[in-house]
Amino acid sequence: MQQNKSKTSSVLVQAGVLAAASIIVRIIGLLYRSPLTAIIGDEGNGYYGSAYNIYTIVLMISSYSVPSAISKLMSQKLALGEYKNAQQIFHSALFYGLLVGAAASALLFFGASILVPTVAVPVLQVFAPTVFLFGLLGALRGYFQAHGSMVQTSVSQILEQLANAAVSIGAAAFLMHLVADKDTTTRAQYGAMGSALGTGSGVLIALLFMCFCYYRHHQAIKERCEADTVSQKERFGAVFKETILVITPFMLSGVILNLTTSLNQTIYYRIMINLRGVGETAATTDYGIFSNKAVVISNIPISIATAMASAIIPSISAAYARGSLEETRHRAYNAVRITAMIAIPATVGLCLLSRPITWMLYPQMESLDEASGLLSVVAITVLFYSVATITNAVLQSIGKINMPLVSAGIALIVQTVVLCILLVTTNLGVYALAIVSVIYSVMIFACNEIFLFHYLKIRRDAARTYGRPFLCALVMGAAGVIVYELLFHLLGLVIGRAYFVNLIAGLLALLVCVVLYFFLLAKSGTMTRNDVRSVPKGEKICRLMERFHWFPARKAA
Repeated sequence: MQQNKSKTSSVLVQAGVLAAASIIVRIIGLLYRSPLTAIIGDEGNGYYGSAYNIYTIVLMISSYSVPSAISKLMSQKLALGEYKNAQQIFHSALFYGLLVGAAASALLFFGASILVPTVAVPVLQVFAPTVFLFGLLGALRGYFQAHGSMVQTSVSQILEQLANAAVSIGAAAFLMHLVADKDTTTRAQYGAMGSALGTGSGVLIALLFMCFCYYRHHQAIKERCEADTVSQKERFGAVFKETILVITPFMLSGVILNLTTSLNQTIYYRIMINLRGVGETAATTDYGIFSNKAVVISNIPISIATAMASAIIPSISAAYARGSLEETRHRAYNAVRITAMIAIPATVGLCLLSRPITWMLYPQMESLDEASGLLSVVAITVLFYSVATITNAVLQSIGKINMPLVSAGIALIVQTVVLCILLVTTNLGVYALAIVSVIYSVMIFACNEIFLFHYLKIRRDAARTYGRPFLCALVMGAAGVIVYELLFHLLGLVIGRAYFVNLIAGLLALLVCVVLYFFLLAKSGTMTRNDVRSVPKGEKICRLMERFHWFPARKAA
């Protein structure tokens, strides 16, 4: 049991590293979008968005699922000591990336005129090579994740986003300067092309970094493969076939998620414009507030669960491959418990402090009320999406790779029916999209829980996993609202600009929320010393918390 705890702690440390990187990446993304929009304008943003949506779909189909799928396959071989076969899986992933990435890039480049409006064709063609590069990058990230190391992936993600931000802004400004004497449409096109070039540059920088990391480990890899006496040589064709069979369900899960977004958007526009008589501009504006503000903010805490999922896939796959069901259950249970411990306060905080948080990030006063109202509803998805992301990863890790597809399919059908009914029979408008987002996340959560109980017989301590963190979060949320309101009124007497009053009051209220929540978790025994030690720098944090007597006193032996 002690060994299980040690391994779980190691996994959570790696997940913490990846989660921290994901948050940094999200923050960089939020920061650079504002100056970029100021450069390329709303028109350039429109061209970029049209091309980016198609690029994302093709990337999802071709290469996006490679890291998770490869880490699952390789970790199973590594757990059994089959280093040569693990390396062969990596080579098959590289071949897959080359083959599928080249085909997808060619589709985007030569088929751009069919896939997007004419004005966005050159932007999509700039995106085209990025898909090819991402296929190779995905294989390398999956390789290191399979070995239980998330540092390389984390650093590459940060470098990717930094390069993306710098090149997007620089290239957009430079290209628009080249056509400064041209018409508005041409300038917007070139600005969007510069932004697309930033995306590709980021992936290229990340790929070069991962190649450097692999080169540094090359000699150790070679020696380990030479010493491998366990592997029974498998044909490359058979390994490549297995790789495709594992990648496909991972890919389809992502496609269904993107299909849900596209389907909801289409249904919303068709019913609101054609049936309800809402103006196209009004409908588009409302949808933009929902998707580009409320959903974007809610995705920030969900990224922590995504990082956790990437970290636990290889460890759970390895435990399951060794036939250790107890260790598999233990790791799965702890991953969900830790994720819920983070997602629950994020949900409560976004619900109760939706207005100040939205105001901080998107200070457009004309849409603040609508954006914050939508966020307060969409925030509920944070908990259910976060836990569902982990349970998806667990199901895929134990070989039940089609079950997340079943969950997503059931959820898609239910939420589509409800969306149509709400849009036709009520005046909820864009709030109907927020409501069905909650329904979709709850359905996936519920279906996955049923599947996990069926296959692993996991029984959760609901009070410890959800109940006690929720009570702590409610107290935290109430305190946060009180602190914010007091500070907002007091600071308003000495600071003239309302935005800065909200910024300072909001940040201080969030700081109080974080400290109070973890104090309550520790005092109530919901969060143990071992939980704290399992995160990066956890030993130091634990000693600091003990110094302030946050934890209950140890029982005498």
